[in-house]
Order: sequence, then structure tokens, then C-alpha cells
Amino acid sequence: MIKSTLPSTPSAAGITAPLRYVTFRRVWFASLLSNLGMLIQGVGAAWAMTQMTSSADDVVQTAMSLPVMLIAIPAGAIADVYDRRIVALLSLTIALVGAIALTAFAWLELVTPNVLLIFCFAVGSGMALMGPAWQSSVAEQVPSRAMAAAVALNGISYNIARSVDPAIGGSVVAAAGSVAAFALNALLYLPLMIAFFLCKRSSEPSRLPPERLGRAIVSGVRYIANSPAIKVVLIRSIATGAIGGAIIALMPLVAPDLLHRGAQTYGILLSAFGLGAVIGALNITAVRRRMSGEAAIRCFALAMGAALAALALSHVPGLTLAALVLAGAAWMMTWMVFSVAVQLSVPRWVAGRSLAAYQAAGSGGIAMGSWGWRHLTDVAGAETALLLSGALMLVSSVLGLWLRMPPIGKRARMPRCSGKVQLALTGRSGPLVLEIDYRIAQENACALSTS
Repeated sequence: MIKSTLPSTPSAAGITAPLRYVTFRRVWFASLLSNLGMLIQGVGAAWAMTQMTSSADDVVQTAMSLPVMLIAIPAGAIADVYDRRIVALLSLTIALVGAIALTAFAWLELVTPNVLLIFCFAVGSGMALMGPAWQSSVAEQVPSRAMAAAVALNGISYNIARSVDPAIGGSVVAAAGSVAAFALNALLYLPLMIAFFLCKRSSEPSRLPPERLGRAIVSGVRYIANSPAIKVVLIRSIATGAIGGAIIALMPLVAPDLLHRGAQTYGILLSAFGLGAVIGALNITAVRRRMSGEAAIRCFALAMGAALAALALSHVPGLTLAALVLAGAAWMMTWMVFSVAVQLSVPRWVAGRSLAAYQAAGSGGIAMGSWGWRHLTDVAGAETALLLSGALMLVSSVLGLWLRMPPIGKRARMPRCSGKVQLALTGRSGPLVLEIDYRIAQENACALSTS
């Protein structure tokens, strides 16, 4: 378990409560810089690809995000079997080596489309491997009452970076070219590596033999397949990603096709969506105090559906910006509720694998949805695609009638038993072995043996 300097009376009332914990605070500020570096590299890679071929952003983003789906479960198993701090450091090393190699090849003018995609895939693989280790270690850095705020802060970190990325990334590429963008990304990995290096993790010796990686993958898949709560979250994550992915896929078309504006307006639209996400993250704690997980997801789906419809029908920049702020807030809070539900529903020994499955489900849903919405746009136009997405999002609010979200306000309760439990067990304790002894009267033994 990672040691952190904890306040004597922690409170989860505010969004900044997790920042009182030294370890979380260090990693959070460092991850903000790392997220910014990754997004700046994306801008530089898209620009470099544009200089070599007609396919730019789509191909680059696929190369960087594909590892999340391909290695999610193995990455989660690695995070559960090995020291999460060491896994995070090794993962960042892989990403750093890929970023340095890409910088060197670009500096020497040896970059081809295939070389660019290979190095983007390597960087994405390192970050995909780090994701489960970092997310599952958050529960070791903050108490459960601050978990929702910690997840919200992680979302804020990414969206702050995404809000300023069009300006910073574009300025770096315009002033110094793609090489500078690649080099800056490599440099911004260093603070996060230092933050993880400074983490102090106290090992708790297990009385069970160490789990092998292959067996860990199998047991993780078996646990997820037999956990009703996790299956509900995964299915609804896929549905939300597939339907709501329209706004991610079609946002580049809103400015030219619906508003008849240029690239500058597109940058403003991205910032509005990021601003909404930050607003949503800042209010997630208050929302969770007032709503159950199911009620919150239902409200967010309705808000997202209304925002998509407004985005499709609006030809006024002000209304479009307002719709994107609402969509960004609903989008961010939806994924935060999903993430908290996973983290508070699973035992510690399978946390990394469960979070990795959740990441793969969400990313896979968004990828499938983006592909489908783009093809529909080619046939029917962006306005029709956004309207259909909004309608489906509104309909998705009734999924809770069959797939109700698990309660996320408290840890899962242990089942009642007649005996008195002497250990302080929670729903996340484990692995556990339950033994039941039967005392059979002598006169009944023969009847039982022949039945």
C-alpha cells in the first residue's frame, strides 16, 4: 500500500479534499503536465502526418488509443500481480523511450507515416499499461469517502490540458514544428516519473502464494463475467460510448458544416466542451450527495441527449457553445459515476483488472460509435447523425429498468450470517475462503450417507 501523509480529520466535502494527501497531490499535478504533453504530441503528430499523407488526425489518434483496447486486461492483471508503483514507472519508461525515439527520428528527418504510427503506438502502449496501475492505486492514496473527488480531479486534469491544448499545441507546432512538440512531450513525462518514484509503498505480505500472470488474466475475466455489478457498468459504458461518441467524432464537422466557420471556431468549440467537463467534475461530489448512481446516469443521459439535439439544430455560435458546455459536463460526470462504481464495487485483489476492463469497454464503445457515426455522416450529413445520436441518448436513460447501476455511496455490504464475524471485513476484502462445518447427530448420519 502506498503511504501518504494524511490529515488527521480528512473531509470529502469538497472537490479539493484529495489534494490534502501528499502522494495524490504530487501525482495529480505531474499527471496534468503529462496529459498536456500527450495532447501536444497528438497535435504535432497530426501535423507531421498531414505533411506526408491525406489521412491525419484519425490515423494518429487510432494509433495512440488502440493499445487501451488491445492490452487492457493484461495491463490490469500486471497492476494487480506486481507492485503498482514499479509498474507505473516501467510503463512511463516505455512511453518516454518512444517519445525520445520519435523526437530523434523527426530531428533527423527520418519519419515516414509508418514510423510515426509505430512510435505513437509505443507511446500509447506505455500509457495504456500505466492506466490500471495508476487508477487502482488511487484507492490506496485516499480514503473511500474521497474517492469520487479523486476521480473527478483526474478528469479535471485531462480536461484542463485538453482546454488549453489547441492554443499551446498549435503555438508550439507553428513556432518550432513537430519536433518541438515531440520533445516537449518527452520532457513532460519526467515530473510524473519523479512523483511515482517518491511514492512510498509499504508491502503487506500475503499468506497466499503469488498469482501467475496467465492465471491472473483468467481469474480476472472469470470474476468480471460473474460480477453482476461490474457487468452492468461495462454494458452501460459501451452503450454510452457508442451513442455519445458522435460528439467526439463529429465535433470537427460542426464548425465548417453547421456554423460555416473555420479552424479558429473549432478550437473555441473544443475549449467549450473541455470547460463543460471541468464544470461537471467540480460538481460531481454535490451531485452524488443528492442522487443515486442510477438517477445521476439517467439525468446525464437526458442532458446529453438535449445537448446533442441543440448542437445539430443550432446555426448560432452562442447556442452551439452553450450546448457543448452542457454536453461536456454531462459526458464527464457520466464517466466519473461509472469509474467510481467500479472502484467501490470490486475487491482490492482484482481492482486493476476491473478498471482495465472498464477502460476497454468505454474506449471500445467510443471507437465503434465514432466509426459508425462518421459513416452515417457521409450518407446523411452531420445534422442527421447528431439528431439520431441525441434521440438514442434520450432513449438510453431507460436502460436502468433492466440494467440498474450498483449503489456507489457505500461499500458493498457483507451478507448476513448467524455467526459473529471477528474481523473488520468489507465488500472489498479478499480473497476470502468461506468454510462451513456441519455437526450431524449420530442417529442421522446413516440417513444422510444414503440420501
